[in-house]
Amino acid sequence: MITLTEKAAKEIHKIMQENEVTDDVCLRVGIKGGGCSGFTYTLDFDSKKTKFDLEFESQDLKILVDKKSHLYIKDTEIDWSYGLMDRGLKFNNPSAKGSCGCKTSFMFEPPEQEERFQPSWM
Repeated sequence: MITLTEKAAKEIHKIMQENEVTDDVCLRVGIKGGGCSGFTYTLDFDSKKTKFDLEFESQDLKILVDKKSHLYIKDTEIDWSYGLMDRGLKFNNPSAKGSCGCKTSFMFEPPEQEERFQPSWM
């Protein structure tokens, strides 16, 4: 599951209004290789769910995550920081073994026991 804090949802709703994104559009969360630490988080708006997607709802926002990305970001909470030096989204990912200073990339190390790592949708 991927969740949003109240602060993150408020800012995402604000961005949706500013960009005239309709309420039937979902927040797509994923990862891609790259960044300082190996993987980078990706976010976008999307209205097309595929057979490879998992769908969650948090703070009145629908969230789509492709199953492959979900292996790396399962149980992540997305928060928002209002700090002067680090304003923006913050990813609280329990699977991340480290991250860089920008907080948008992370290192991943799979669990030692293979049974624990098997996704619930398999």
